[in-house]
This record gives sequence, structure tokens and C-alpha cells, in this order.
Amino acid sequence: MTHESAQPNNCQDGVLAGVLNRLLVPLARLCLANGATFATVVDVLKRAFVQETIALQPEAPMHGTVSRVSTATGINRREVTRLIKMETPERQTKPPIASEIFARWTTDPAWRDPDGVPLVLNRQGPAPSFETLAQSITRDIHPRSMLDELIRLGLARHDEYLDQVSLTRNDFVPQGDSRQMMCFLGDNVGDHLDAAVDNILHDSGRHLEQAVFADELSVESIEALRPLIMAQWQALRDAMVPAITAMIEADRLAGRAPDQRVRIGLYSFAETTPANGGLPAAPVASSRRKTSKKEHTR
Repeated sequence: MTHESAQPNNCQDGVLAGVLNRLLVPLARLCLANGATFATVVDVLKRAFVQETIALQPEAPMHGTVSRVSTATGINRREVTRLIKMETPERQTKPPIASEIFARWTTDPAWRDPDGVPLVLNRQGPAPSFETLAQSITRDIHPRSMLDELIRLGLARHDEYLDQVSLTRNDFVPQGDSRQMMCFLGDNVGDHLDAAVDNILHDSGRHLEQAVFADELSVESIEALRPLIMAQWQALRDAMVPAITAMIEADRLAGRAPDQRVRIGLYSFAETTPANGGLPAAPVASSRRKTSKKEHTR
């Protein structure tokens, strides 16, 4: 392994350009698939530059905002003025109620059998019932409305003859709701990217942002990995949801300000790699700052 000193700015710019290309290519694919034009995306990007420039200087006087933003971003003053006046889309940080019900139902022992399988619930009546499950999340929305939403998303079914409710999936993947799936993409990937960028800009490990990756695997090996990955996710979810629920209740009883949020996730990705014509190297596990052809942890 070799260590190199700091590189000139033009090299850093080249690295950043490569990173941006890696990040933007999937976004371009998403935009093209949804009919978003280049002009629309550029306008969103310019607005993001303006918003972030202002956010980075919260103590700066308002009267020079347009000039400061124009100088920092390279966007002309007229465009900056237009973008500042545009209404900023509200960021939704509260998870949808359906996901909260699903998480409680699939992780809380009160709503699972001894084998950990989510119970089939009576729609109404004493606990365990769907009515009491829904009311344990919120009393602001009628349980029937929550059930209808789970059914609409393809996550639950209602046996009207027995008046019982059961889950149809083990993971929260709304079917037939591209808008909600798009929102999840923005929230999950957005928080992941925020964590990674914050760690780089502040040279800190405040946010956990690690991964294990490897090449030279067969299709059969990738398929064999899938159940192992899902088991790890199930274990993580089963541990985190009850613990966080208990912490929320403890904060409420202690009167502590509920002004913090957290997102804990796990992702996997696999694709066919191009033939490199090289001989395989022996697998090597490495630390965050080391590189290895075969295997890498980050």
C-alpha cells in the first residue's frame, strides 16, 4: 500500500468530477425514466446551490445576499433573485403512518407469535387487534383509514368473513404507489448522502457510513447472499424499532425536547462486472482507508 500527500486543486477537481459522475448517472436514469428534462433538473440544482450557500452563512446580513450567492455559485444575480423568491418544497421528515404501523407489527413481541411471525389480528376488539395496534401509534387517524392505506399499498389483507387482518409482506415496499417509493428514495439516499458528505467535510466519524464490497463472485454466490442479507436486516430492524420506541417514550416522560431524528439502514447492490482480463487476487479484508481488489470494508 502506498500513501500519497495532498494533491493539487486540479487533481481534487478531477476526483470530485468522478464522484459527481458516479452520483449523477443514476439520477439521470431516474429523471429520464420519469420524463424530467435537463432544464428542469438544472433549475433544481441551481436552487439547491442557492439554498445551501445561504444556509452556510446564517449570520450574514440580508442586504448583500444576492451578491454573496452570485459570487459563491457563479449564477448571475437575476437568476439568484428569481431562485430566492421561489417557494422551497417542504421537507417531510415524519415517516408515513403506514410504515410506523408496519414496523410495530413486525418487530414488537406483543404483535408477533413465539416464532416471531406477525400475528393475524382481529380488526376490532381488545389487544392484540388491529384497532389497538393502530391506536398505539396515533389516535388522530381512525384505525379503519390506516387499514385501508395498508391494503392500498399491498401490505395487508382484510378477511371480511372472519373480520381479521394479516400482513402480506415481510418488508415495507409499497406496491402501486410510485410517489411514496420516490419519497423513500429521497429520504433514504438523501440521509445517506448527508451522512457521507458531513463526515468528509468535517473529517469526523459522527455518522456511521460503512460498507463491505467484493468482486469476482458468481451469480450463484450473489443469490446465496440474498437470504443472509435479509436475515441481517431483520435482526437489525427487530433490535432497533423496540429500542427506539422505548427511547421515545422515555424522552416523553422525562420532558426532554424531541428535536432529534435518526435513520438507520442497510442496503445491498449487485451487478455484472466487466471482464478485466486479470488474474484473480487472494481475498483481503481491509480497513476504511485501504484498497483491495477482492474485498473491501468501508
